[in-house]
Amino acid sequence: MAKVTLPCIDRSTEVYELGDPGKFEIASLNTMPRIAFAAVHVVADPVQDNNPSIDTAIDWEATINYRRYVWSLGLGVAEAMDTAQRGMGVNWQNSLELVKRSVDAARDFQIENGGALLACGAGTDHLEPSPNISVDDVINAYEEQCHAIERAGGRIILMASRALAMAASSPDDYLKVYERILSQVKEPVIIHWLGEMFDPALKGYWGSDDHWTGMETCLKVIAGKAEKVDGIKISLLDSKKEIAMRNKLPAGVRMYTGDDFNFPELIAGDDTGYSDALLGIFDAIAPAASAALGAMGRQDMEEYNNILSPTLPLSRHIFQAPTQFYKT
Repeated sequence: MAKVTLPCIDRSTEVYELGDPGKFEIASLNTMPRIAFAAVHVVADPVQDNNPSIDTAIDWEATINYRRYVWSLGLGVAEAMDTAQRGMGVNWQNSLELVKRSVDAARDFQIENGGALLACGAGTDHLEPSPNISVDDVINAYEEQCHAIERAGGRIILMASRALAMAASSPDDYLKVYERILSQVKEPVIIHWLGEMFDPALKGYWGSDDHWTGMETCLKVIAGKAEKVDGIKISLLDSKKEIAMRNKLPAGVRMYTGDDFNFPELIAGDDTGYSDALLGIFDAIAPAASAALGAMGRQDMEEYNNILSPTLPLSRHIFQAPTQFYKT
């Protein structure tokens, strides 16, 4: 058994003996009863000669190999999200390169293995938020990133915009921006509502500090262009809000849970419906997630819960308040 030395709160140390690694029965994409994306990380190149304060050092080979591994588990890859250091060191130029490489890898994997789900984050992070940015500037920025991802062959996750949160003066500004972008996209997108617990700069998104009020604006956006929306991922860490919104979505629009605190029950569902998944924690527990969804596909909910329940303490620890520092 492997042993690790852990620090204790009284400044002493304790030796912890690790158990045997779990052995999971991996599912395939076509046996998954839910659509499940892992919001995956990038692998840093620790020996690259660069200035870590201003430059990005990505180990491209290891990064893409990890995506191939996730696809081999039957999970989808949510690319260039905040979990890939987006907005925290990885800029739009790096992100577009990441998207292009992942699109190529997904195409190759699909030819070789028969399936590779991929969706890519489009935002406005090449804009520097400032009081001078207008709503039209935000529209132009979204258009630039969406068009670039579509030209690369990617499917879009429409990320929340810090610039829009700063520029918008009312819910109508959100309606204007999202309706303009949704009217142009070639394929249905996944909208991402990232709560302020993950990014304080997004407080008041959809034009209100109250999530319930903001939810109504978001639902209005979706209802107005439902044919252009595959689904919405909400990351509010509140299962009641997710279920309430899920029950109000237009027919055919999916709820992708982004709730790293309550995902097992939300994916399992209730009498009113269920959530698909687009989760950062699925990056860390990918084999377990695959095995649990495979068990669900076999109607073995006891095994589903036996696999996922032990992962909740880890997920809640990683994303505990203050959640915006989960990378540390």
